[in-house]
Amino acid sequence: MLSNVSTRRGFAARLAALLPGLGIAGMVSPTAGAAEDKDTVKKLDYEGKPAKSTGFITPLIVHNGVIYIAGQGAHSRGDNSDAGKTPDIEMHTRMVMENVKTLVEAGGGTMDSILQLTVFLTKLDDYDGLNKVFKTYFPNGGPARTCVAVAALPGQSLLEINCTAAVVNTAKKG
Repeated sequence: MLSNVSTRRGFAARLAALLPGLGIAGMVSPTAGAAEDKDTVKKLDYEGKPAKSTGFITPLIVHNGVIYIAGQGAHSRGDNSDAGKTPDIEMHTRMVMENVKTLVEAGGGTMDSILQLTVFLTKLDDYDGLNKVFKTYFPNGGPARTCVAVAALPGQSLLEINCTAAVVNTAKKG
């Protein structure tokens, strides 16, 4: 009986490995029409539209089903005039996580599809406040994460986060 199960699993694994080579997976996959997009590097803005070529930093890049998000600080987007007024880690973390969420969704992902985050904190003492806010953004468990302390960040931001995520919604891929 055990050898029979092992043989079925082995067959299934070999069949699964063979399907992409035959092009069959593309016919059944919901992303069948996206094959031409696979090798395209998409540089996008916060709305998921093509980024202006005049900027030297692109906030969002999508390539091969992976979303890459540039470092986001409390100063990174829009009129965050409150960012410098009240140096509160919880407020700054919410501002940064809202930027991250906007970008991930613009790239076709979700907060649950974030694979890895790197967090830069200006004060390691803010670690607990950061985690308090993080829990609200990742109720299903967070991604892999690295957190380091740095001397300073642009715009008096108390933290900066960059991350990678998986594309899960091919309709929003820009």
